[in-house]
Amino acid sequence: MQAAKLYYVYDPMCSWCWGYKPTWEKIQSALADEVTVQYVVGGLAPDSMEPMPIAMREQIASYWKKIENYLGTEFNYDFWTKNTPKRSTYPSCRAVLAARKQGAEKEMLRAIQHAYYLQARNPSDSEVLIAIAGEIGLDEAQFLQDFQSEALNQQLMEELGFARSIGGNSFPSLFVETANGVVELPVDYESAQDTIEQIHRLMA
Repeated sequence: MQAAKLYYVYDPMCSWCWGYKPTWEKIQSALADEVTVQYVVGGLAPDSMEPMPIAMREQIASYWKKIENYLGTEFNYDFWTKNTPKRSTYPSCRAVLAARKQGAEKEMLRAIQHAYYLQARNPSDSEVLIAIAGEIGLDEAQFLQDFQSEALNQQLMEELGFARSIGGNSFPSLFVETANGVVELPVDYESAQDTIEQIHRLMA
């Protein structure tokens, strides 16, 4: 089999990414010795300090319920009463990029998802993200410097551009790159095996 790269396009505050997490972890584990996995942030919603309209809150909460019923994913609905929700995921995208600089992108992603979906904390707020960085043992001063830097914001814009260039317009998205080019895979939320077999066929 030829070498392949697997791109995982995600957003830390994408509820479907949270639902996909168990299946995605099985895929990564099964292919750990065969493919290079590259995480790519998707940028679901730009920076905004505006409170989320009530209709949007209800719509997103309904997505949570749909995912919960479909996949058995756990959500803490206290989020909607304990916070002022904002339609803004770029801060959490910057946070995982800042954590990537310390070799902890996956750890930061996991911690943001747990904070958001299980602990009813709001990752649209920078102070929450900074606190999470400390909780997972990052160098907080370095994290803060990177998180607030224009260089990191530029990196985010470039990564969003790359995600769009390969077709990563929804999250999660999966792409396999081989010598034959880049191919998008359908995301099967329930079966890791189907995706693993598709990747093997593309690598053959």
